Amino acid sequence: MTAAECPKGSDPNCQIDIFLNVYDLTPMNNYVYWVGLGIFHSGIEAHGAEYAFGAHDYPTSGVFEVDPKQCPGFTFRRSVHLGTTSLNAAEFRSFMEQCADEYYGDSYHLIVKNCNHFSDDVCRRLTGKPIPGWVNRLARVGYMCNCLLPEGLQVTATEAPGCQNPNAESVSEFAEGKEMVESESDQERALITAPSGNTQTLMRDSFKEVVFKPMKDDGL
Repeated sequence: MTAAECPKGSDPNCQIDIFLNVYDLTPMNNYVYWVGLGIFHSGIEAHGAEYAFGAHDYPTSGVFEVDPKQCPGFTFRRSVHLGTTSLNAAEFRSFMEQCADEYYGDSYHLIVKNCNHFSDDVCRRLTGKPIPGWVNRLARVGYMCNCLLPEGLQVTATEAPGCQNPNAESVSEFAEGKEMVESESDQERALITAPSGNTQTLMRDSFKEVVFKPMKDDGL
């Protein structure tokens, strides 16, 4: 059900659809997608907005918001229905802001903590299920071949934090959190941060004249 069909303050049993929007990072995906491979960017869509995670050099959030299926710099491939949530728009925004505080741009890692890990973590917290395995398969391959990676990409024994499940009594760890590869062009995007509940634009894309809008207030 869409947010328009389930407005704030309506039936608490009303369920909002959650989608995973997947984008191609390279034209090569047109050839390898059909055998379950590819290099993808992904974001979580609900309540009319899409949220994703990117890298920058600062100890502030790397989570940003764009219009659904319109992430600049990438080629939209498909949407995957992940499930539903009973969170209304205000609750969902609060949940995403809490997640944003857990995903700092300078903690981004191509193999163990990338955009697809963020999508997977959010999906697990909201639905109890992971995103489709093919979205982040190359990161899992990279993790298994850790010793063959360049030193800068090798994985240490540290764990990546996840965001809190708004429907659970306790915080669980990153369920299977070691996955995927994202392009360098995603690393200098304009990002938002909400460490104290106040969002702000951090930086502009130095490769493309693109500005990501901060999270919509909508009076929430």
